[in-house]
Amino acid sequence: MNRAEIDTDDLLKVVLLLVIAWLLLEIVGVVLEVAFWLLDALPTLIGIALVVLIALHLTDRI
Repeated sequence: MNRAEIDTDDLLKVVLLLVIAWLLLEIVGVVLEVAFWLLDALPTLIGIALVVLIALHLTDRI
């Protein structure tokens, strides 16, 4: 089989699959970035939650 015998539709399908794979990798990368950012911010969020709970307890709101 010569390279010249490859159909254009088949080449377009290959390119489409490669672009879809690339986009999926980009999306996974963004999701992982957000997850790691949340994990980095977790101690701060826990601290804020504790301050709010203590303040609510002292003001008899709980």
